[in-house]
Amino acid sequence: MPRAILIVLDSFGIGGAPDAAAYGDEGADTFGHIRGAASIGHADRAGLRQGPLRIPFLEGLGLLAVAGIDGGPDPRGLFGSAEETSRGKDTPSGHWEIAGVPVPFDWGYFPRTQPCFPAELVAAIVEEAGLPGILGDRHASGTEIIAAEGEASIRTGRPIFYTSADSVLQIAAHEDAFGLERLYALCEIARRHVDALAIGRVIARPFVGRDAASFRRTANRRDYAVPPPEPTVLDRTIDAGGRVIAVGKIGDIFAHRGISEVRKGDGNMALFDKLLGAVEDARDGDLVFANFVDFDTLHGHRRDVAGYAAELEAFDARLPELAAYLKPGDLVILTADHGCDPTFPGTDHTRERVPVLGFGPGIAPSAIGLRPTFADIGESVAAHLGLAPGPHGTSFL
Repeated sequence: MPRAILIVLDSFGIGGAPDAAAYGDEGADTFGHIRGAASIGHADRAGLRQGPLRIPFLEGLGLLAVAGIDGGPDPRGLFGSAEETSRGKDTPSGHWEIAGVPVPFDWGYFPRTQPCFPAELVAAIVEEAGLPGILGDRHASGTEIIAAEGEASIRTGRPIFYTSADSVLQIAAHEDAFGLERLYALCEIARRHVDALAIGRVIARPFVGRDAASFRRTANRRDYAVPPPEPTVLDRTIDAGGRVIAVGKIGDIFAHRGISEVRKGDGNMALFDKLLGAVEDARDGDLVFANFVDFDTLHGHRRDVAGYAAELEAFDARLPELAAYLKPGDLVILTADHGCDPTFPGTDHTRERVPVLGFGPGIAPSAIGLRPTFADIGESVAAHLGLAPGPHGTSFL
């Protein structure tokens, strides 16, 4: 029986969503605009990154063709794109639809006011958690608000509450001064209180460091999400006797439903190591489902074009390692959950089409076209694993 490896490059959109204007995202194109920056400089641990984007493995799978860019090599795998039918452009919406369950309802969001959270919501959380109060209470970038409020949070014992254009309440606190387990418990309390507001996620954002200059978020992030409204391909895999090995934040996104095992890492390269280990351990009939979050959180939301480019190149350079771990019959699908164009105004996700690229031993080159829903991805995984069709989407295999 074959195995399936489903990989989400978080926020790697390719533009072209027909309803982008309705979300204020007309013209957004994460991949196209990164690639179009002909000379990109970025100072990081690897030194200065400059020059055209170099991602030969992804381009060889047909990325340029699905993005409408001429001059790419002949694709050597499955290549196409998909449009999202779910409402919104949030992480849960994209992932659930990828797993075969589009979101049929509207999420709740917090207004762009300051304070942005309802006073009664904050009061209820503060009382139940026994807090002296909160800091923040506004829309903000996580790194910026931690730099601005982190020292006061350590001094006063007040956690930092903030949100974004997503359906989310994020809570940041110092791992040592506030306590990691205490932060998790606080987020569980907050999760219960935001259920009535249809908020998709409460996210624990622990950080360490002594002061604003040294604060950094850690890999101990935890998402508290509402569960999908219907069984996903993850549930169906387990019901059929297979396992689902979640890499990165996949377990949190699905409220740990349909998950056999979770493997996390600090950064995309550590997550790639975890992915390789999961593929090595996966048995026949198993699904390995991975999310690579740094594209989104470190570069998309921070509008860091060069950093996003460098991250893509590092990821692409490791794909041959993944190919070497594959067995006959395996299928790898690479896709994304939304866009986050680093050249676009603001710091929010962008409504875009996503690439759908597949490869594996014996997988013949094939154009799968523009898929009308991300759910076609989940149904293709189901078909590959020999599962019965679900109610949404159509397999392209």
